Amino acid sequence: MSALLVPPSRVPQAHHPGITLRTITAETYRAFLASPDGRALGAGFLQCPSWADVKEGWRAQLLGWGPDPEAGRLTGVALVLLRQFPGTRKYFAYLPEGPVADWNDPDVDGWLGPLLAHLRAAGAFAVRIGPAPAYRRWDAARLKPLTGPGRRLGDVLASEVDPLGTAVAERLRARGWRRCGGDGTGQDGDGDAQPRHVFHIPLAGRTTEDLWSGLNQEWRRNVRRAQKEGVEVVVGSAVELPEFYRLLGITERRDGFRLGRSLAYYERQYAALNAEEPGRMKLYLARHRGEILAAHTMITVGRRAWYQTGASADHRREVRPSNALQWRMLQDAHALGADVYDMRGVPSTLDPEERAYGLLRWKLGTGGQVVETLGEWERPLGGSANHALYRAFQAYLNRR
Repeated sequence: MSALLVPPSRVPQAHHPGITLRTITAETYRAFLASPDGRALGAGFLQCPSWADVKEGWRAQLLGWGPDPEAGRLTGVALVLLRQFPGTRKYFAYLPEGPVADWNDPDVDGWLGPLLAHLRAAGAFAVRIGPAPAYRRWDAARLKPLTGPGRRLGDVLASEVDPLGTAVAERLRARGWRRCGGDGTGQDGDGDAQPRHVFHIPLAGRTTEDLWSGLNQEWRRNVRRAQKEGVEVVVGSAVELPEFYRLLGITERRDGFRLGRSLAYYERQYAALNAEEPGRMKLYLARHRGEILAAHTMITVGRRAWYQTGASADHRREVRPSNALQWRMLQDAHALGADVYDMRGVPSTLDPEERAYGLLRWKLGTGGQVVETLGEWERPLGGSANHALYRAFQAYLNRR
């Protein structure tokens, strides 16, 4: 694990009647995620112990709670990243897409209370979490005919509103949590570090033929075009990461976005995730006439798979290397037994004239659904001094 990982012996313990919270080893943490109870909670890769090795500039703690954490009897876990506020001994605590907990439990204070008490005792002045439940879903078929000038997802009646997500949001608000980036009524959630709106392709109970028929005509035509033109899709290795990074730079300039990550970041990510579990992160390459035209990364944890980052060249786009890559990755995720293929973030705009809409349109062609998550939630911890430090920290982040 990372040298920044806080040793168990140096961290205060927290207790609640029937629940004990303490720091745990990476081995205990991973064993819980692999257990039936842990798998049912569906942890994402941002809550795996290996993510502590990916994030530079953060300290990390692995926490577990339950009847007897020391014996491995757990009901939830959390990877906490701690960023020190300059000039102080205080920390901002961040649980990316975490904690890994049973959000169905109406007694949320039974495990959330000890977590907050622990973080406050460890020197955190504020905390940000990313609850797992979804809030709303829109099927691709519902959205396609409803695009138009100025339209956004919030303008369209959702295919489904998740009652659990609604209940969790109400419980958090009642306890003083603030949703980052607004209330989620149609905005992108600019205050979130992780995407508010994501795109899911359900895989459970489906055949490969079902997945193929779920693609729209344009997608099927593009996949066939790639096959006819001789595009070859293979799984690469760390050796090809520099080429992936070069193509990513081309993609960022072409599409007008900037991730701000270095080659070293992706090399660290690839090494850390695959050291934790071989094959957890894969680099897929699309070659044509011996040249790599596109490269996408996929991450798998338990019964979930994510398309994380995609990159492609500016030339020979007519042979459709990215469509070929996604079709192969979708099939591989299905073969691995994943219940969901997560294509990660999409914008909330439904306006075809907006540049960002192109990404949503491309993903809608797979026949999946847009999912609005609960987003990220924050709250200061403790008294007026921590509230003041929290406000100063927000100003510091805005300047950055």
